[in-house]
This record gives sequence, C-alpha cells and structure tokens, in this order.
Amino acid sequence: MDSDEHKRVLDPERDTAALKALTHPLRIQLLGLLRQHGPATASELAARTGESSASTSYHLRVLAKYAFIAEAEHRDGRERRWRALHTLTSWSNESMEATEAGRAFVGLARRRQIEHLERSLARYEADLAAGRLGQEWVEPSGITDLMPRLTAASLTELFDTVAGKLEELTARDADDPRAEHVVFVAAGLPLAAPEHAAPEHAAPEHADREPEDHEAEDRHPADLDPADPAPADLDPADPAPADPAPADPAPADLAPADRETAGRDPEDRAVTAHDAEDLNP
Repeated sequence: MDSDEHKRVLDPERDTAALKALTHPLRIQLLGLLRQHGPATASELAARTGESSASTSYHLRVLAKYAFIAEAEHRDGRERRWRALHTLTSWSNESMEATEAGRAFVGLARRRQIEHLERSLARYEADLAAGRLGQEWVEPSGITDLMPRLTAASLTELFDTVAGKLEELTARDADDPRAEHVVFVAAGLPLAAPEHAAPEHAAPEHADREPEDHEAEDRHPADLDPADPAPADLDPADPAPADPAPADPAPADLAPADRETAGRDPEDRAVTAHDAEDLNP
C-alpha cells in the first residue's frame, strides 16, 4: 500500500484483504461520509444511514483495521470519534485487471458510482423543484452521452485534461459563496467493434428521426458515455453480523468515495471523497 495524506493507493497483490473489506456497501458509505462531512461517531453515522449503532461501530472498526480511518479527537469520553485518513482512494486499472479480487473490486466500485449518479439526479431534480437551487444552474447542468472514436492514448489524455481543469476550477471557486457541491461523473469505456460490420450501403437517415440512445440531447463535450459496469462482487473480508439492508442514502451522503476519476498517472483511477459517499474509495 502506497499512500500519502491525500490519497490511499490500493495494490491488488498486497491489499487483497483491504479490497475485500471495502467491497461491503455500508463500509463504502461510512468511509464516504467521513471523507465528505468530517469526523463522526458510530451513533451519528447510524442516524445518517438508518443502521444500528452496533452495525456502524462494527464496520468502522473494520475500516480502521485496514487503515482507511482512525480515531479522531473525542468531544467527550463517552464514544469514539472516527476520521478518514485520506480524501480519495486510487489504483492502477492495469494492476487491478490482473487479479480476480481487483476485477471484482473495480466492477463493484463502478456500479456504485452509477447508482450514486441515479440518486444524484433525483436529488438535483428535487432541489431544483423546491427552489433550493437557483435558475442559473439549469443551463449548465446535465448528462451527456457521446461515443467518440479515440485511441487508448487519447482517452488517457482526455481524463488527464478533465482532471487538471477540474482541479483548477475547484481551486478558483473555493471561496466563492455562489459555489455548490457538483456531482461530476466521467466514464470512458471502449466498446469492441461488432462481429459483423454494417452493410456498406445503409439506408439514408431521415432528418426527423428519433435520436439514438447515444445521442442524448443534453450535451457537454467533456463528458463520456457510461456503459454497463463489470459484474462480480466479493464477500467482505470480515463478515458482519446480520443487519437489515442499509437505506439508500441521498446523493450528498454517498461515500465519494465512489467516484472514479482520472489520476495524474495514466493508469491511475481515483475514487474521490466529496463526490459521493460510497467509495472515496
């Protein structure tokens, strides 16, 4: 495991147990909550997630065992407070693809990100309808579905460019009172060419045809087309006591930690903390 104060880097060969521990959905959510909202007790996190204090306490101890979180300063002596040790979790896609545990973890992380996107869309619509967001957000907001033809090198460059610009804009708007938390999800998933090519002389398209699935009306050049994430879940490294399924948190309460963003290393994909509270990883 390589890490610094900002980023936890997972290695599928050395961090197999940590990977399995992080595949538990409640642990991902708890880690994201700590990364987004700061230190909290098991009771406070239980109230946010709809779980019992016993359940959140157990899963927090598992996260601490694998160095994702640690004890924070206590407000009083009655209950331990926990803090996240890093703001994001990162890994090499190439290294993860080489092991079964790595493939399972990445597949789960991507599925969680898509689920987070769905919850974020629902919350955005509700916030807009209730007037919690101003009309200035209507035009720039949206989801884009594009299918450009790119090389692997170009896709890497695109991720790095988006990550660099996002870092620049985040720093610029840090103290701007007009700024809001924005859920930003980027996906770049190449699809192999179909086995049988289309007929050479295809029927001409009509100007009044319905748009194809990949031609969403809401377009932003920097966004990419999300595809179905890879299957496969892992059993958690430390089985937890039987608990009711965790309630679906609102997007802002995801572990954003379930976001996968391009890191500076071309093969580096990161899960950020303030993005969603499901991973960051």
